[in-house]
Amino acid sequence: MGRLIQMILHRLLGRLINKGINTGINHFAGGGKPADQMTPAEREQASEAQKTAKRARQAANLARRLGR
Repeated sequence: MGRLIQMILHRLLGRLINKGINTGINHFAGGGKPADQMTPAEREQASEAQKTAKRARQAANLARRLGR
């Protein structure tokens, strides 16, 4: 019974950690003006920030997988 509870808690903790990391990455990559108020240069920079954030999330996921 203890093993089952431990397995469920481990899975829930993993989901919470993933959610926290993704929220933090999105927070730092997404802040700014709405798209209709941006200049073309700002839009390009925001697009690059989103791509970088996606790569950071993928790297974090890979690091967690390798850490298992």
